Amino acid sequence: MNKHNSINVEAFLDNDSETFSYVVFDSDEKDAVIIDPVLDFDYPSGKTCTNGAQRILDFVHTNSLNVAWILETHAHADHLSAAPFLKKQLNAPIAIGEHITDVQKIFKQIYNLEKEFLPNGEHFDKLLSDGETFQVGSMNFRVIHTPGHTPADIAYVVNENKVFVGDTLFNPDVGTARCDFPGGSANTLYQSIQKLFQLDGTTDVYICHDYPPEGREHQCKTTIQEQKQNNIHVGGQASEEQFVKWREERDATLDMPRLIIPSIQVNIRAGQMPPAESNGTVYLKVPLNRL
Repeated sequence: MNKHNSINVEAFLDNDSETFSYVVFDSDEKDAVIIDPVLDFDYPSGKTCTNGAQRILDFVHTNSLNVAWILETHAHADHLSAAPFLKKQLNAPIAIGEHITDVQKIFKQIYNLEKEFLPNGEHFDKLLSDGETFQVGSMNFRVIHTPGHTPADIAYVVNENKVFVGDTLFNPDVGTARCDFPGGSANTLYQSIQKLFQLDGTTDVYICHDYPPEGREHQCKTTIQEQKQNNIHVGGQASEEQFVKWREERDATLDMPRLIIPSIQVNIRAGQMPPAESNGTVYLKVPLNRL
């Protein structure tokens, strides 16, 4: 039996942020990883809860999975990470791309974070570099650095037939990620996508977000070939000049994500909250006129 046939992907959609989280697992050996888990956050009340993450945890327990890693594709700007909750429940380490330190440096200044916050990636258990590989049972993971949306984005290629691309690519009828966050670059994103396009055309592409046009339901999976042929921003052999012009014009019309202010200052800490203040309460800052 082809061992790849036992590698499965379970997707979990957070409807509030339209984010897909994933459990990638070997149904025979029970090895697993979790990718991009979401913490529920009600902005008006400032309340968090773990209902969505609990769904993932329940799936892990129901299927008797052994979670080796909690993997982040980048420091998300549209939701808070549930990685700390799952780490505590599963005793699984958290990994992200090594260029998270660049993002931490940018946002330490923007948020004027406490002097004890060091932008050295120490909040994460493992910093992954471009081209690095690691094994989880029968699953071989290869890291591709895919900056552009942020400087730290990475994609995870699993057994060379699945790739988890974070915010680099969306479904072909939606396009690509925005590039106007601090440290972002449309030119760099185009080049990152070309790296992904070097994968075999049959490779399954698992996206982090879907914003479906009217009449289409949310979909988490496409293929490299479908992206190369039909992606409305980079498909059909679109040139870098064409892409950059369209992307920058489009980004200039977009509002900031609803949760960018709270999410970034939490996610650069691997999902941990800032230190409590003298009254025992945790506060999130709103930098005025900076983003």
